[in-house]
Amino acid sequence: MSLDVSPQLLAEAENGEVREQDFMETVRTSLPYAYDLIARLAEELRSGTAEFADNQTPPPSKKERGQLLRALSSDAIRGSLERHFGIALAFQNCHRVAAFHPEARGGETYTRFTSLRAQILNQSPEFRDC
Repeated sequence: MSLDVSPQLLAEAENGEVREQDFMETVRTSLPYAYDLIARLAEELRSGTAEFADNQTPPPSKKERGQLLRALSSDAIRGSLERHFGIALAFQNCHRVAAFHPEARGGETYTRFTSLRAQILNQSPEFRDC
């Protein structure tokens, strides 16, 4: 299981809608590396002048890499992270994730970052098993 779901959150889900803040707390505690990385990128984006903030440092271990992959491969988790931090996320490989301002989606820089060309140019043999 990728998230450590509390009995209270499970009961909430069984009885209807889940509060996003409760879900985000579960993501924060279950996937701390991914959550902290996204939080850092969101802060860099807000405090800087660049069009996006990205991470180019590989996770320290497979455990952290797994957290990042789980967070970004789940529509629910990824969407909640985007809403929580007020950003748009883009992902190229097992660690290169970028935070954009939401209105950048569809723009030139976002489109270039998420393009087929960028994906190919951002590959390396060391990423084949990530």
